[in-house]
Amino acid sequence: MAAGDIALRPAEALAGGASLERGLVEECCRGDAQAFARLVALHEGMVFNLAARLLGDAEEARDLAQEVFLQVYRTLGRFEGRSTLKTWIYRIVVNQCRNRRRWWRRRRKDRSRSLETLTRSEEERLAEGSGRMEGPDERVERRERARAVQSALQRLSFGHRAVLLLREVEGLSCEEIAAALALPEGTVKSRLSRARESLRRALTDGKEAAP
Repeated sequence: MAAGDIALRPAEALAGGASLERGLVEECCRGDAQAFARLVALHEGMVFNLAARLLGDAEEARDLAQEVFLQVYRTLGRFEGRSTLKTWIYRIVVNQCRNRRRWWRRRRKDRSRSLETLTRSEEERLAEGSGRMEGPDERVERRERARAVQSALQRLSFGHRAVLLLREVEGLSCEEIAAALALPEGTVKSRLSRARESLRRALTDGKEAAP
């Protein structure tokens, strides 16, 4: 290995990432439109993915993603760096989705439904694929499996659905989820355990109900 090719140790790489993140935030706060476009490009897939799974509605998720980045733009100056920028954005997404669902309930309007309106690129964002090309049968099987999981997720409480998605889909640690949701870590762990059990029961009930 050449002298110029020395690999960063994990702590050094993390520090470097945090430094780059702070630099991007500072550029955005100075009004750099290109910097904010980079920020959106970095996080738009995650924002749509989480919103679509929380709401169960692709059209609503597209609309909500725009609202999320509008709020990010307006409030980025308040970001203090106590968590990662991504964790801070997760909190905005979850709060926006919770508010949207409350709005539905006040109007006795539940918009949750199967994600039939996904574009091809959006479907790829939500897919749990291995990165290889799928055959027609595999694609149908994956879509059926995803539809079953999404249906089961919508039967969970919003709080359980949020912690489960942040842990199992987004890969956050319990500590990161606690920061994103402003909850004690112990509450996250107990809620996650109950959410997994509720999802298991919902999936089992769905299989038994299938013709």
